[in-house]
Amino acid sequence: MTLAGEARSYGRLTAPRLTSELSERSVLCLPVGSLEQHGPHLPLNTDSLIAERFASRLATHVVDRHNLWVVPPVPYGLSPEHAWSPGTITLNVSLYTALIETLVGEYIRATPARTVLIVNGHGGNKGVLEALVHQLQRTHDAATCVVNPGSLAAGRLQDDGEFPEVHAGVRETSLMLALAPDHVRMDLLPSEPIHDPARREEIQRLVFGRGTTWPWSSDDPAISAHGVIGGDPRRATADHGQALVTAALEACVDMLDRLVPPTSHEPTGVRGPHASHS
Repeated sequence: MTLAGEARSYGRLTAPRLTSELSERSVLCLPVGSLEQHGPHLPLNTDSLIAERFASRLATHVVDRHNLWVVPPVPYGLSPEHAWSPGTITLNVSLYTALIETLVGEYIRATPARTVLIVNGHGGNKGVLEALVHQLQRTHDAATCVVNPGSLAAGRLQDDGEFPEVHAGVRETSLMLALAPDHVRMDLLPSEPIHDPARREEIQRLVFGRGTTWPWSSDDPAISAHGVIGGDPRRATADHGQALVTAALEACVDMLDRLVPPTSHEPTGVRGPHASHS
């Protein structure tokens, strides 16, 4: 049985089919995640699962407007904040940036596509990707963009609690319940409370403060319990997760229309994949 979105899987194409299915206006979607602790209830590959399954849903969601193909995910990321935990694998910054740049360059070389959309499931990758996306566009003459589904959804749909959501809390657990419910083990959550309002101020200072950047860690009891930083994941629901996914998908329609305008007329100031080929 073919899962939803698998029909848009780059890896399932044969070489002859690739040349007939992809064109210069196709979008290659690269999911990137991490392999790190996600509390007692979510798997190590949570971020990669969210990125890959969201990318597959996006490919299906926009199929009438954009020719989007999901390439195999990058399952490793920048996770030094979780390196204390068994199972966490983290790359260093230079290796990670070289890996992403090499992959993007190879996809541009090996296909007619000139647009690469990176779907990022891990917050720890975000800062580096924000800088790298400029380099990718200049070096490979490609239209590029990075989307972070969890943040994108939160921007359109407010979470139901006031507690800052960072890692393995209500939002991320809800996304997993909507996208990969068979990987969630709510029964493994501890009986004692995880949510502690006293941590709010320290989370804001260490994680969200814009004036100072701190090398925080998810085993710091001042901000975390059981590797969870955020609202109590026992409050998570599949319905909330689906609402987040839907909001993020709708936001991505506008983003893709700017990245690859659906008509031959590109808006002023927006670089489409054909900007250098006209």
